[in-house]
Order: sequence, then C-alpha cells, then structure tokens
Amino acid sequence: MLKIGIVGLPNVGKSTLFNALTKASVPAENYPFCTIDPSVGVVGVPDARLGALAEFSKSEKVVPAAIEFVDIAGLVKGAAEGEGLGNQFLANIRETDAILQLVRFFDDANITHVDNTIEPYKDIEIINMELVLADGEQVRKRRDKIAGDIKAGRKEFIAEDAALVKLMQGFTAGKLALHADLTDDEKARVAHLNLLTMKPILYALNKKSGGHNLDELSDGRAERAYELIKALGGHYIFLDANTERELNDVADDDRQNFRQELGVSEDGLAGLIRGAYETLGLMSFFTTGTDETRAWTIKQGSTAPVAGAAIHNDFLTKFIRAEVIDWEKLLELGSYAAARDKGQVRIEGKEYIVRDGDVMVFLHG
Repeated sequence: MLKIGIVGLPNVGKSTLFNALTKASVPAENYPFCTIDPSVGVVGVPDARLGALAEFSKSEKVVPAAIEFVDIAGLVKGAAEGEGLGNQFLANIRETDAILQLVRFFDDANITHVDNTIEPYKDIEIINMELVLADGEQVRKRRDKIAGDIKAGRKEFIAEDAALVKLMQGFTAGKLALHADLTDDEKARVAHLNLLTMKPILYALNKKSGGHNLDELSDGRAERAYELIKALGGHYIFLDANTERELNDVADDDRQNFRQELGVSEDGLAGLIRGAYETLGLMSFFTTGTDETRAWTIKQGSTAPVAGAAIHNDFLTKFIRAEVIDWEKLLELGSYAAARDKGQVRIEGKEYIVRDGDVMVFLHG
C-alpha cells in the first residue's frame, strides 16, 4: 500500500486536510477509513473507471487502490534537534513512500503564522532544512556505527561510507539527498536508512475560499514559491483543505453546486491523489468479475509479471501470459465475449509493458 507522510509548519491546515482525506466518501467497503492510530488513516483512491467496470461486471465488491496517510504534528525550526518533539514525529514518516508538504498560500489576518509572515518559499525552505538536518543526524550515526568495520577493511562498508560522505557534503550545502548525485549503487547501499530527503515531495499549496490567495495577487510571492519548487525538481498542486473538509458533510449530488458557490471548480482531493501518483510515477490497472472489481497500483513501465505480483507474488515467478484489454474498449464492446470475438482481447507475454487503465486476467503455472 502506498504510504504518504503529511508535513508542514503549524497552522497551515494539515489536520484539516487529514480530516478531509480520511472522511472523504469513497465506494470502498474493504477500505473504509480505518484508524491505525489517531494520526494514520487508510483512504480509498477515487477512480470513476472502477465504478464503471463494477457496474459492467455486476460485481459484488468494489475495492479501490488505497493510500495510507500519516499526519505529522507541525514542524518548527529546530525540529531535527527535538524542538516541538520534532524528532519523534519525523521518525513516523521514515517508512513512507513520499512526502506531502502542505504550504499556506493565502493571506488572512485571523489565522496566525508561526513566523508572522506569509512567504511560502521560506516555509518550504524551513521544512526542507529540518528534513535535511534530521537526515544528517541519521547519516552521522550510521558513520559512527560502521567506523570499526571500515578500519577492519571491510569493502562493503567502505563503499557505503563513500556514499555517506557524499550525502553529508550535500547536506552541508543544504541539499536534499535526492540531489546528492548518488549513483544507483550508492543509493542501494544507503536505502536502509530511509532518508526523508530521498523521498519524492509533492507540494500542496493550500488556498482559502474567499481569502486573498497568493496565486491571484501580483506581489511575487507565488512566483518565488513556483521557482523554488521547480529548482527542487518537485511537483505542486493547489487545494483548499477547509472547503474539502466542509464538503464531506454535503450530499454527493450537491457537492458540485457547493463548489461553484465557493468558487472551487475542481475536486482538490482527487487532484492531490493524481499529483501523488504523478510524483511517484504510479498508475492503475484493473481486475473485474462478478465477485469483485479491484484497482491495483503499480509503477509506470512495469511488465506484466511485475503487475501480477501486485496481486500475488507467485505471478512474478510463475507468470505464463495475460489477457489484456483497455477498460474503455471493454465497456464499449459490452462483454468479454464480444471483445474476444472482435479480437480486442490481447494475449501478452512477459515483456508486455502494462498501460494505465488495462483490464487484465493473469495465467500462471
């Protein structure tokens, strides 16, 4: 399951976003919001294709892909040294696949800012520096731990230390681990550290309905944030966490009208999830039948056996072939039988690169 840690300064809307995400209505009996602890929630990924396929197959169950969100208490300067219990909270996101950094993107005199100044690029720099400092401490501890092995001339630890030195040089310059120019071999040697700044970061720019949103002002603050995110090689999306939270209490049929009244045209949570998938290079394929229709999340560029392994590990090693059809084509033709008769159900082997939206049936030995 995909895991994403939510970070940000205090009072930027993280808890509001977390509540919006975890109480969002999704057709997911198997993935209702389940609380692992008060700051961890599992959310079904909304996907209109899933419902259409379930209706097509008259499925008893519909199982969306799922994302686990981890809400971290607001970070402050000095978090890496323990300010605001920072170390404790940072440890909670070491096991995540990606980081969602929520950034305040509006002026409102009634909502305080920890630095009393609304300058998003500075907020991003503060959070990233705390992540860098926490990673630096992690690397220092590791170097101390393997010092004896290095003195003993053990080659694998000497090679690991070379990667650690490169990381420390980057951290000293304020760089994320992603930008330390590690080779693939060096990345593999330090992967066990689960460095925070080695994870992809999606920046969520939090706007406010009826507020003075920075993307609508011409004072340079929005542009400075965009430039920094681009320089960091990151992606960003816009959302309005408070509106999304309020929409959870609105009937499905009324939500679009409510959005229009508030001037929020797009579904911010769906946009966030799309952004997360793009940032991580993910996509979905489907299995469908009378028992269930299910979405499976895989990396873009995955071969058919790798996709099969998302269902069961045996499909990776014992894969024989897969039947494949695009979801839209299947619905258009009306049935599997019609699709087969028209030659639209393809037989694919081990080298097939799965496409987003493929409906698949796996055969294995």
